[in-house]
Formats: sequence, structure tokens, C-alpha cells
Amino acid sequence: GPGMGMESGMGAMEAEMERDPSAYLVFEKLQSGAPCLSFDILQDRAAAAEVPASTAPLSLYLCAGTQAETTAANRLILMKLSNVRVSEPKVGSDSESDSSDDDDEEDEEKQPRLEIAMIPYHGTINRVRVQTVGDSPVAAVWSERGQVDLWRLQELVKAVEVPEAMAHFLQKRQKEQRPLTSFTGHMAEGYALDWNPLVAGRLVTGDVKGRLHVWEPREDGTWSVDQRPLTGHSQSAEDVQWSPNEPTVFASCSVDSSLRVWDIRAPPSAACMISVPNAHSSDVNVISWNRMEPFLVSGGDDGAVTVWDLRQLQTGQSVATFKQHTAPITSVQWHPSDPGVFAAAGADDRVTQWDLAVERDGEAGAEEARLPPQLLFVHEGDNDLKE
Repeated sequence: GPGMGMESGMGAMEAEMERDPSAYLVFEKLQSGAPCLSFDILQDRAAAAEVPASTAPLSLYLCAGTQAETTAANRLILMKLSNVRVSEPKVGSDSESDSSDDDDEEDEEKQPRLEIAMIPYHGTINRVRVQTVGDSPVAAVWSERGQVDLWRLQELVKAVEVPEAMAHFLQKRQKEQRPLTSFTGHMAEGYALDWNPLVAGRLVTGDVKGRLHVWEPREDGTWSVDQRPLTGHSQSAEDVQWSPNEPTVFASCSVDSSLRVWDIRAPPSAACMISVPNAHSSDVNVISWNRMEPFLVSGGDDGAVTVWDLRQLQTGQSVATFKQHTAPITSVQWHPSDPGVFAAAGADDRVTQWDLAVERDGEAGAEEARLPPQLLFVHEGDNDLKE
């Protein structure tokens, strides 16, 4: 049956929950100073820092955007979390637990470390996505003010890595940061945003009016944005995902309940190649495109998580639908290296992990029989999960 991050069944929300440490290899909490609607992992840095979990501490670089109480208090944040250690089983008895200065020093050496560099940002950041373009990570930022900005993060990365660089950044460079470019042609705010994994610098953005714009990088380090929107959605475009193997193809989802697949080689008014009009019973909030298999997963306001085979998408028939969440789905993500595994987060304050390859065990008990066999794990105890 599924592992439970908190000691409760799926229906026992009113019960007092207590985290089971043995369910997690790593469990750390960090504070950003204000709520964040969106974050992204700097994948290049993550790959460079990758080590066997059992032999060395882990590092993680995150970029996040805040939703502060006042417009002027918002920040674009770069965080480096380091010295993160995999949990080890407790050994020894209490009678051998006499504390000493050596133990205290050793414990301090094992504490995670967090370094933060920030850029002041005017307005709530709806979504942030990062890709390395040229010699620097670049953050694409969707603002509640109706514009999309691109920011170079190289100086922030250096600041969280080198103490002397942090001092220089805080004293001088922080207040001098400016976006590489901004696009104000959407005329409304939005959330849909994705970098192309095959063409560095290519970007698609979508707004609450259902309009989608494609950004193309130029050789001189600037961008051109087609002023003609890709049209098809009748309401807000909530999320977009580029194909992992076709550089001109991406998918989108919308409040109009539809999924669409686009090819930017066609004129903007004719770029929609496939449409699934009633993919969910109401708003479709999020999508994720599998990097290894031709599958798409979507999450909707109806609380459903639906898996689609792109080879059969035109039929409008899904592969599977899971209705374990009791509130709108706010995030879905395929596992980067296991093609059958994905995670979902919902407004019911749960994160679920699923494995499509699992089949029901004929000897499952009554408790397990009530749950889908594909449900691997449930994490609870956080509030207002967004990504």
C-alpha cells in the first residue's frame, strides 16, 4: 500500500497528524520570508552537485518569486541549500547519549546551510522558470502587472557561492540589477510559462485571456516576440509544456476545460494541431509532458489527475484518471528518470506520488483495497501548496 508521510489515512483529515521521519530520506524546511506562488530548480547546478546520497551531503539551487503583502516588498530569490544529509536510522541506547562538546561541534557541521540572494521586484510573481542561456541561468518571470521579464541570475549564483561576492552584491550590485528584456504585449497577467528544452532561449508564455506568445532568441543575446498570439483557447491559458523531442511543438491547458497541442511552424491563427475540448469537467490548471514516453498528465479544478497517451490524444480518451484529491490540483510533475512515476499537489494540502506500473496485489488488506494500487505515497501537513 502507499506510504504515508503523515500518520493518517486519506480520509482522516481531522485527526492529529504527526510526521513519520522514517518515511523520508530528506526532510528540510526553509523560509523564503514571504509566500511564493512559484519556484524552479536550477537543473544545471543540480546535475553538477549530484553525488551518491549515501556518501556525501546534497546541494540544491532554487529560484522563487514572492507574493508579499505589499507590491514593493516582492523579491526574486535565489537560494542555495547545501550540506543536506540523508536521514540515518537512530542507533544506540539512551544510556550512551551523554553529550559532549565534540558531539555539539559534529552536529553543527551536519546542519544544512542556506544562502540567499534577492532582487527587488515590483509586484507579485505568478510564475518563474529557469534555463541556462549562454553563460548564465536566466529566470523568466510572469508578473501580476501583465508583463514577462527575463533576468540573468549569474551574479546571484556567484553571491550564494562566494562570501566576498555576496558582500559586493549586497553593497553595490543588488540595487543595480535590471531585466535583460521585458514583454508587455500580453495586455493581461498570466501563469503559463515554459522554456524549450531543445532550443536554448526559446520560450512560450500564455495569459488569462487565452493568448499565447512565442519568444525566439537572437544571436546578439536579445529576444524577438511574435506580436501575433496563437489563438484557440477561449479562456485563460493556465499552463504550457514544450515537447521533449520536437522543438516546435508544445501543449497547453485552459480554464475552457481543454488541452491543445500546437506547432509553431504554422501561422499563429492555424498553429493548433490537436484539441481535446472537455479534458476535465472544469478548469484544467496544470500539465506535465513526460520526458521519456509519449504521455501527458493534467490536473484540474475537479480534483482529477488524468494521464493521456499523446498518440491517442485526438480521440479524447485518457489512459487513466485518479480522483484521490478532494480539491483543485495545483501542480503535476513527471519523475525525471522513471517514466511511470509522477507527483501531484492539490488545494487539499496533499502531495501524492503515483506509479502507473503498479498493479493491485491480490493479497491486499481492506485498507489498501480502498486505495488505487498506483498510489505510492501521500505527504500532508503543509498549507496552500502551489508547486
